[in-house]
Amino acid sequence: MLLKGQVAIVTGGGRGIGRAIARKFAGEGAAIVVTARTEKEIREVAAEIQTVGGRAATVAADVSREADCEKIVKAARDAFGAIHILVNNAGIFGPIRPVEKIAPRDWDEVMAVNLRGPFLLSRLALPEMYERKRGAILNISSVAAKTAYPLNSAYATSKAALPGPTRTLAAEGARQGGRGNPVWPGPVPA
Repeated sequence: MLLKGQVAIVTGGGRGIGRAIARKFAGEGAAIVVTARTEKEIREVAAEIQTVGGRAATVAADVSREADCEKIVKAARDAFGAIHILVNNAGIFGPIRPVEKIAPRDWDEVMAVNLRGPFLLSRLALPEMYERKRGAILNISSVAAKTAYPLNSAYATSKAALPGPTRTLAAEGARQGGRGNPVWPGPVPA
């Protein structure tokens, strides 16, 4: 069990990639804090983990909101005492429109979830990881960051930007025991 004794927060953990990560990490021994906006989905994932003997807690939250990110971190510490791994997987695709037809509020929402959320959670989890001299943050980007697909400007921009702070985090954390890694998955079914 590679992750025995570790605690992992998985955002966007109610379905798709997040659900798969939560289940895999639990199977490797980690206690999982499954978080997403949809309570029903995260409860189902936690129940799947608990049914096979894993440990899981849930937090319904919106990672674009600072107070919700604080709630996620507090819940992880309350449930399992620590945070060793943070998986910033929550993301929204946003408007499927040409650039000139995207409303600024829709653009801002995508940036808030896909970029601001990982920033907010990372800044809350890093001090503990640095104190322990160990921790990992995985930021889930997308192949959309590297390939041009029509009608997804907001999503592609957010996912192309995410590796920048991830590399910075890795450089800042290298001497303090924190790791930051970007992951670029391709399309998957929800």
